Amino acid sequence: MNVVNASQAIDRSPFRLFHLSLIFWCFLIIVVDGYDVVIYGSVVPSLIEEWGITPVAAGAIGSYTVMGTALGAVIFGFLADKIGRKKIILFCTTLFSLFTALSGFADGPAMFTTFRVIAGLGLGGVMPNVIALTTEYAPKQMRSAIVSFVFCGYSVGAIAAALISKSLLPEMGWKPIFWIAGLPLLILPFIAKAIPESASFLLDKGKDYEVKKILSKLDPQLNISEDTRFEKLRVKEQGSSIVKLFEKKRALSTIMFWISCFSCFMLIYAMNTWLPKLMLQAGYDLSSSLIFVAMMNVGAIVGTITFGRLADKWGFKKVMIPLYICGAIALSAIGLTKNTAVAYMLIGVIGAASVGVQNITNAFVSQYYPASMRSTGIGATMAFGRVGGILAPTFVGILLTMNLPAQLNFTVIASAAVLGAIAILFVQERYAAYNIESEETNAAQSYGGEEKAAKG
Repeated sequence: MNVVNASQAIDRSPFRLFHLSLIFWCFLIIVVDGYDVVIYGSVVPSLIEEWGITPVAAGAIGSYTVMGTALGAVIFGFLADKIGRKKIILFCTTLFSLFTALSGFADGPAMFTTFRVIAGLGLGGVMPNVIALTTEYAPKQMRSAIVSFVFCGYSVGAIAAALISKSLLPEMGWKPIFWIAGLPLLILPFIAKAIPESASFLLDKGKDYEVKKILSKLDPQLNISEDTRFEKLRVKEQGSSIVKLFEKKRALSTIMFWISCFSCFMLIYAMNTWLPKLMLQAGYDLSSSLIFVAMMNVGAIVGTITFGRLADKWGFKKVMIPLYICGAIALSAIGLTKNTAVAYMLIGVIGAASVGVQNITNAFVSQYYPASMRSTGIGATMAFGRVGGILAPTFVGILLTMNLPAQLNFTVIASAAVLGAIAILFVQERYAAYNIESEETNAAQSYGGEEKAAKG
């Protein structure tokens, strides 16, 4: 009988077409997610003018949307550990694509906000499950880089939102920008066919045959056959997976992850919702301000790819803490310059230190918790983080009504990056699943060696 440890087989698998397909479709889902999140910030000045609403009211709409994403992260992160990640990914993609498109038909703030909140449920639910699925199937030696790269899709979507808004707003208004978000509904059948279900979920449900098919595609050299059986190194822990985030000395790290994610989302939503308006206040025109949104996300992509790979080599904390500090410095400096080239560079650093750091955090959190609670861990972290996203649009809207100097507004926002750096500093990596599992594997191998020696 051929006995295979599915988790170890996935960890050791070479990079193949299976991985490329998974990365492509997960990347595409996150592109659409990023587009749907960022388009609101691109059209805020137009909505304020058309509907006659105040900056505080416009910020509140953004905050209500993020409330939906926070709720979606918790609900769908928890459900995925119960009914499967693939089903949740497909449902959430349908939800946010449909209701973002419907937002383009809204005739006033009330209807628009309702559609955006419902879309937010899907936006919040899809991310933790895409992270969990990508983490599970990525080869161990490049896992952080792959997960971080997939979440570059968010920045690609944000760039698309800025550029499409720049092109369509002057001629066609804001509504077609939302209608475009419905296009992913056309490719859902292809996504459903291409992405696999979680192997750990299938094994927990006794669906070994489906795992055999997946592993055969993943690595044909495993020689999977009808006689193959799957080894389970650990029994799944009983009880609430939310409670387990605080057990086995994980409590401090869980709280620190939540605070770090809160800080990241403060930065991301402050910038995504208000960067065009903040740059207008700093003396730039609307067209240039939308380009700043694109440049911020170019910085996020470059930062994610570069530093995500370094995180595999150096460790997460050695990469994330300096990035946070650089972001705080760049934010504090952006209001001091009138040089467009310097401003673009600083905005790029801010992108790397906000969206880029969050992408790396996704990889960190997804590897910190065991597979049995991975979606819950990521979902809970992102849900708490979304509280920062809820507060940021309204908070910055209030700042703008105070008529403070542009530099002071940026400096106040920069304090979130300092808080994030402090939080990551206190994460205890020695209690991470990847360290504990490594110790258990080494112990098992050592025991096996001693047993063979004794028999010899």
